Amino acid sequence: MTVIKRFIHGVLPAVAFAASATAHAQTPEKLELRYQGWASKVLYPELAEDLGYLAPIRLKWVGNTISGPQDIQAAVTGDVDFGGAFNGSIVKLVAAHAPVKAVVSYVGTDKDTNGGLFVVQDSAIKGPRDLIGKKIGVNTPGAYQQYLVTAYLQKSGLSKEEIDRVTFVPAPPVNLAQLLKQKQLDAVFLEDIIKDKLIADGGARLLTTDYAQFGSYGYASYLFTDRFIAQNPQTVRKFVEGTARAIEWTRTTPRDQVVARLKKIVEARRRNEDTSIVDYWKSPGVGGKGGVIAAEDFTTYIDWYVKNGVLKPGQVTPEAVYSNQFNPFNQAVARN
Repeated sequence: MTVIKRFIHGVLPAVAFAASATAHAQTPEKLELRYQGWASKVLYPELAEDLGYLAPIRLKWVGNTISGPQDIQAAVTGDVDFGGAFNGSIVKLVAAHAPVKAVVSYVGTDKDTNGGLFVVQDSAIKGPRDLIGKKIGVNTPGAYQQYLVTAYLQKSGLSKEEIDRVTFVPAPPVNLAQLLKQKQLDAVFLEDIIKDKLIADGGARLLTTDYAQFGSYGYASYLFTDRFIAQNPQTVRKFVEGTARAIEWTRTTPRDQVVARLKKIVEARRRNEDTSIVDYWKSPGVGGKGGVIAAEDFTTYIDWYVKNGVLKPGQVTPEAVYSNQFNPFNQAVARN
């Protein structure tokens, strides 16, 4: 009986205390995350919150971003808690000694969801060489869309001098299709569902897609500053876990249910947005399961920048740019 009493009054409280300490250690340190959105789009963190995957964390929308580079710069300055951008833009930020770390991929390309380079149906532009001297609309100068078009031109045999004669014109993604139809631009690069809406509306012709050029991969990631991660590791872990689960929810849920959920979210936030764009959602469009980042998602752009003289060899390594340590879908994390 004495032994039993010792077990009850000694070991059990110790076990209970250990369990309590573990639970406390996993409690998010910060329960509100400020962020910027995109017009007419539902971000995976927004979907994660709607599905209950972020609880007890809540998101606080502070406005819409104008570009990925602006979004991640806002994270560096502390105007928002996390930001997302093209992986090449993140590489440049790290090269400029910004203390940030990419933690989960959220945009990519696959056979169903991809970005494409368009001209109007009656355009004289038939191939890459016809783009010399023309104006191409992209969402942000120097970001993913310009990279993809430049890589397309390089693979087609155009010289650096010829590519330099192509003018890249920045404009919001939702306006690019209209500018093309008005023939203010000779070609535009559009991503995922905005691209599919243009195809459905008619009057445009597709030259190539990122999937046709490079296959399936992730090309944009969410990041936090190193300081934020150090001070709020469990918040970051919960954010990544919830975002990863939301990505996989769209992969395993019937498409009509995903579209209905996304449309409900856009309608509920009452920002005077075009909800019809959501109808063109097809697939997660993220390279790795649960947004797990592959080294190639960054080395592709590191190598490209080195080749073009933007970076010096060895100036930036992928290990300095990203980490999968918070993602439960990462095999290394799962084993531990």
